[in-house]
Amino acid sequence: MTSTFTLSDRRALVTGAAGGIGAAIVRQLSDAGARVALLDISASHDRLMKLASELPGETIVLQADVTDEVELEAAFERIDADFGGLDILVNNAGIARDEDVFDITLSSWRAVVEVNMTGAFLCAKLAMQRFRDQGSGGRIVQIGSIVAHQGALKGHLHYSASKAALHGMSRTLARTGAPLGVTVNTVAPGLVRTPMIAQAHGDDPTLTAKIPLGRFAEPSEVAAAVHFLASDAASYITGSVLDVNGGMYMR
Repeated sequence: MTSTFTLSDRRALVTGAAGGIGAAIVRQLSDAGARVALLDISASHDRLMKLASELPGETIVLQADVTDEVELEAAFERIDADFGGLDILVNNAGIARDEDVFDITLSSWRAVVEVNMTGAFLCAKLAMQRFRDQGSGGRIVQIGSIVAHQGALKGHLHYSASKAALHGMSRTLARTGAPLGVTVNTVAPGLVRTPMIAQAHGDDPTLTAKIPLGRFAEPSEVAAAVHFLASDAASYITGSVLDVNGGMYMR
């Protein structure tokens, strides 16, 4: 019997693929049988190439800024040419800046919102166009955050706002995609052991005390949630937020 978790022959795109969570998602999808396109900014090219060389399946390495529509269109066209289409989009690209509301400049606000929200919109639009034209459904999984529910522990107003918007975007996309056989869901991590979290919070031992499970998540645990939502096992789930936060926030 074929597992409902297999992604054999599925064609996936992961944005922000060079980061801690992004790389874990890429590995998880590839191990499940997907052909994976790894997309990140040009500065991450060497890391992407190394990651791609370690994967078991077919890959494409793409350099693009998710806020640049022209670069994204070229990247999606490369996926069309090499993979013949797309089945899964993981909107993972995101940035954060450790700034309080009193320190956030308009340019800083725009930078965070452009990557986290506008970049996700552009990728989702291009993916939805392909899902519609292919007529075979599809999956979009967006990487949100616990801060969309409860706000950030300190500062990060622009990050919190952009992630809350991403959660809302997923729900509307889910309604649009349902008649097309497309599901759209969000994974909302809490504190994950990544360089981004280390930069934002440093070595703060009090943080684990806020988490009932008593530890940060590993990137692979977030990737497992993405894998589930991208698979046939989640075929009747759409418009949902899957919290991966060790009980730090409960609804």
